[in-house]
Amino acid sequence: MIDRLNLNSWRAFGTRPENTFRLFHISILAAVIGVVAGLVAYALFTLIGLLWNLVFFQQVSTELTDLESNPIGLWMLVVPAIGGFIISLMAKYGTSKIKGHGIPEAMEAVLENRSRISPRVAIFKPIATAVAIGTGGPFGAEGPIIQTGGALGSLLGQIVHTTAAERKVLLACGAAAGMAATFNTPIAAVILAIELLLFEFKSRSFIPLVIATVVATTVRMPLLGQGPLFQVTVSDFGIPRALPFYILLGLLCGLVAWGFTRALYWTEDLFERLPVSEFWLPVIGGLGLGIIGYFVPRVLGVGYDTISGILNNQLSLNILLTVMIFKSLALLVSLGSGTSGGLLAPMFMASAAMGGVFATLLNTAMPGLNLEPGAFALAAMAAVFGAASRSTFAFIIFAFEITQDYHAILPLMLVCVVADGVALFFMRDTIMTEKLARRGLRVPQEYEADILRQVSVGAMMDPAPMTLASSLTLQQMADHIDQREAAYVRHQAFPIVDENGRLSGIITRGDLLRALETASGEALSVYQAGTQTLVVTYPDEMLHDALHKLLAHDIGRLPVVKRETPQQLVGYLGRAAILRARQSKLHEEQVREPGWLGRLRS
Repeated sequence: MIDRLNLNSWRAFGTRPENTFRLFHISILAAVIGVVAGLVAYALFTLIGLLWNLVFFQQVSTELTDLESNPIGLWMLVVPAIGGFIISLMAKYGTSKIKGHGIPEAMEAVLENRSRISPRVAIFKPIATAVAIGTGGPFGAEGPIIQTGGALGSLLGQIVHTTAAERKVLLACGAAAGMAATFNTPIAAVILAIELLLFEFKSRSFIPLVIATVVATTVRMPLLGQGPLFQVTVSDFGIPRALPFYILLGLLCGLVAWGFTRALYWTEDLFERLPVSEFWLPVIGGLGLGIIGYFVPRVLGVGYDTISGILNNQLSLNILLTVMIFKSLALLVSLGSGTSGGLLAPMFMASAAMGGVFATLLNTAMPGLNLEPGAFALAAMAAVFGAASRSTFAFIIFAFEITQDYHAILPLMLVCVVADGVALFFMRDTIMTEKLARRGLRVPQEYEADILRQVSVGAMMDPAPMTLASSLTLQQMADHIDQREAAYVRHQAFPIVDENGRLSGIITRGDLLRALETASGEALSVYQAGTQTLVVTYPDEMLHDALHKLLAHDIGRLPVVKRETPQQLVGYLGRAAILRARQSKLHEEQVREPGWLGRLRS
């Protein structure tokens, strides 16, 4: 009997009716996650604003305003340390996963923990972030919201019956919804989730992801406003005259992305080498932050107003230089000490200031250039973080979404890809994956179509396999193998055909040895000793589907038959043939073929 497995059962999620229902089910859950993520983003912004105003202005308000002066005097030296102490208590008695900026922890959950995140993360991460920023931490709320949204998606996937793959989709939906609700950039949020969390591009994940971000952005609008988080009014991007200078900016941004990544982990290493308990590291980092904040209070807090000021050419060169240097230093000291907070906003501020400084200095050196500092600030803001995290496409779209100006596309694309190329040259791991790589966890950073989904069984099968007559005895088969006959030595398994040439079974060398160990084994036929219930494949089936059958049934080869006449053998597919498809892909990538110029010279 031949088991004709349905081809559809091995296709991608969402092709069979029951899988279509699962896609619908996951999409409904994604919409729920979008609603919750939008509300969580609003709640976290409100809590941060409340703590910020209580600590620094002794007033009850939720408005997030930047500090242009020090409102609390000498208390500034110790307030961030108090925040660090509270976070250490939460890390010790709650969960240590609250430390850091959130996205690497979400990536780790996907890659190593089957997308399971502890409920404690969903509870303690936003509170820890609010405490950190409310006491002066130079962070944004977006990283923790992304991690919290991911935790909520993971929790929902643990509450209901899901597969690990579906739970990963829900985690990514929560993370993307959190980012969309923070910045009002739903497209960039979808792309970022694909690049950093999903590690795939399939309908089963893309559809729920879009639904979650659309819903989260819709929930955000009446709560946090319909416009983007940063208001940008750049009027002149200088295309095409400024393109050479955008290339120079891209080179600089790539070097800065590499340098900042190295500096961050170097700072973490310094803190870890201090002869004190890990508990006190955020406190020490808070003391360092307090000293910086005492002299440069503008670098404390989320800094969204300052970023908007940079992008709209409202800050002088001195302020830009101050922000660029001391915001970076404050971020290194705080995050390096192991506290909790988002990485995006502070890097946006420092890199935008750098872009503004770059354009301003060029205008000073060459007065006729008339470069727009806000345009260069916008490009640098996207390029540095895009290169550091190797999510360049996401941040090209991110910067475009906050400007909603098509003229920004060319400089953004150019600066971001040049920066990405420089970072690729210097960095093996990204600012997101370096921490995971140190723990021995390698994160995939490049995506391509699977060659096994592109090559058919018919292209790689043996079209004239050696077959055995069903009447052949095991002793006769063993004699052929003992005589080292090439046809018998070369194969590990043999299809069996009846007197009419129809496929009736398959026998492996393992079947032969097991049968010969019995008392009457020599007298058995290959048909009796072999397997009659067959798993088969078809010439038009993809190698990916055939490989799934091999793995699901723990076998090493498949007879190839016609769909119309399943007992007509047309080929044989073994594991070696599948590996040859991989080998052909390597050949395409590594073997250089002679071009026309070479032929002309010869």
